[in-house]
Amino acid sequence: MNELELTILSEQKGFDPGVEVSVRVGWKFDETPDALELRLVWNTSGKGDRDLKVVQVVEISPSSPTGSHEVMLTLPWGPYSFSGKLLSIVWALELVAFPNNESLRREIVLAPNGEEVVV
Repeated sequence: MNELELTILSEQKGFDPGVEVSVRVGWKFDETPDALELRLVWNTSGKGDRDLKVVQVVEISPSSPTGSHEVMLTLPWGPYSFSGKLLSIVWALELVAFPNNESLRREIVLAPNGEEVVV
C-alpha cells in the first residue's frame, strides 16, 4: 500500500504573503520511489479557462521506501487567494511521487492576515 503525508507544522491554513512555512512530507511505499516533489501552486476556478501556475518546486530524493523530510518554503507576495462570483484563485501544496504520479494536495490561503479576499 502506498501512502503520502503532507503536514503544515504550524497547523495553520491561512498565511500572510512573504512568510516562511515549515512543511513535513512523509511517504510509505512498497518500493523506494524514484523521487518526490513538493509543489507550491495556484489555480483559478470558476467560469472560463482554468489556469494553473507552479510557483515553487522542492525535489526530494528518498533513500528508502518509508521516510519523512522537513521543508521550509517562503510564500510569494501574490496573487492573493480570492473568491469572486465568476472567478477564484486557490493556493495549494502538492506532493507528487514518481514514477507512479501518486499525489496529495492541501489547499492554503495566501492573503493579508491569512484571510481570503471575498468580493
